[in-house]
Amino acid sequence: MTKHESAGNPSSGLIVSAHGRHYVVEIASGELLHCYPRGKRGKLACGDQVMIERSGDQQGAIIKVQPRTSLLYRSDRHRQKIIAANVTQVVVVVAAMPAFHEDLLLRCLVACEQQGVKGLIILNKTDLIDETAPTAVQLALYESLGYTVVPLSAKQDVTPILPPLHGQRSVVVGQSGMGKSTIVNALVPDAKARTAEFSTKLDAGKHTTTGARLYHLDPDTSIIDSPGMQTFGLHHLSQPDLVNGFPEFRSFLGRCRFDDCRHTVEPGCAIAEAVEHNEIDERRWNAYRELTTELENKPPEWA
Repeated sequence: MTKHESAGNPSSGLIVSAHGRHYVVEIASGELLHCYPRGKRGKLACGDQVMIERSGDQQGAIIKVQPRTSLLYRSDRHRQKIIAANVTQVVVVVAAMPAFHEDLLLRCLVACEQQGVKGLIILNKTDLIDETAPTAVQLALYESLGYTVVPLSAKQDVTPILPPLHGQRSVVVGQSGMGKSTIVNALVPDAKARTAEFSTKLDAGKHTTTGARLYHLDPDTSIIDSPGMQTFGLHHLSQPDLVNGFPEFRSFLGRCRFDDCRHTVEPGCAIAEAVEHNEIDERRWNAYRELTTELENKPPEWA
């Protein structure tokens, strides 16, 4: 421990791995410290910039969290799960085999829009399908909405995703089985070794695979690998958040007959009329209405 980094002398760091209330913090020298938050601090996340005080060899206490530029998390009626902080891009990995849940993709992108971060879609395992496959056709809708879709066969070549990753802090999300780990391991050849090092720091054994981990690809680019998920709850969103989570709705807002239009069944709804005229895809409107019902029936604590 140097004099500058001695116990009691605060220094800045980046959370590069998170599991429960155990965190691995990377300081300016590149050293990894095993840290716990001091006091009753809220949940922290991989990607958080923090201030720490060293408490011993390779150990420290998190005493402050710097303001966040973004926070990606999911929530349902039982709990919320923080995924990552201070990201500029969310990379959603989907594949044709096994079939992906379009509802999960849609919800992830709504969360991106709510936080003002980019959404990037990777269609993995393209060696198993052709451009006329149902999966490719499904994703054409998202390309028409302005989202970038990158076809990929991660086991053969991951270089197609390097340009959209460059200069971003991206969090990689997706269902189990989509090839997310294959992509991360190809991008970060020593990912398994780094994961083992994080696990040692967290002293949590094999269970640390449930936590998020940040890897640097170059000085300007990093990725956060997150655990696989099957659902993406949005109970934390308000109705205006949800409406704005559908970018194709925005140009029609303020044109409804009623100022308090929910854009579901109300007469004179500009969005419903746009659906009738094929200006908005009916699948998206139906998904929006289902999410509206879900938000209206969420527990009082989320209201």
